[in-house]
Amino acid sequence: MYTDKRKTMYFLGLDLGQKRDYSAVAVVERVNEKLMVRYLQRMPLGTPYPAVVARVREIVLNDALYGNCCVAVDATGVGAPVVDMLRAARLGCALTAVTITGGEKGSGSVWSGNASVPKRDLMAEMLVLLEKGQMKIGATGEGRRLVRELKDVKAAMNGQGKVRLGAEGNGEHDDLAIAVALACWRAKGKGSCGEMGRRLL
Repeated sequence: MYTDKRKTMYFLGLDLGQKRDYSAVAVVERVNEKLMVRYLQRMPLGTPYPAVVARVREIVLNDALYGNCCVAVDATGVGAPVVDMLRAARLGCALTAVTITGGEKGSGSVWSGNASVPKRDLMAEMLVLLEKGQMKIGATGEGRRLVRELKDVKAAMNGQGKVRLGAEGNGEHDDLAIAVALACWRAKGKGSCGEMGRRLL
């Protein structure tokens, strides 16, 4: 089994927008068990998915990331075809397609390359990491916008009695927050990145 002995690894989260939502990408650095948000980008509304894939590829080809990163992409809704495009782009990183649900339990794993995660759990885990000081937001251009999104994340109960966690109904988007949450979820999960990721793609 391949074991990466390096202390620093990178995790990229990609939230895919639609016509009224932004696509957003976040890069989280993990040094031992500490996480730092190193890069954030919210793409302009209407950015075509091939351009989103090209931007992700450009990011992971950075010398620090290539062969030393994992990608977690939102595969909900329109995400499946974009996941196919990302796999075809041969990113040099292990890729996990994450379906974000309103359910109670997750399924799948990073090893299979596919997982299902309740949005409530995804967002709550990220907020806990922040509260415990296990994750910090570095000096990045979109850092203030991310902080605003995080402040707008609210818990609400829907008609079926299930708790939803997000910025819906608060006049704000939560695309950057979801991108960071995906990166954190992958950073805290099991599975290998880097060289093993390259062999799996």
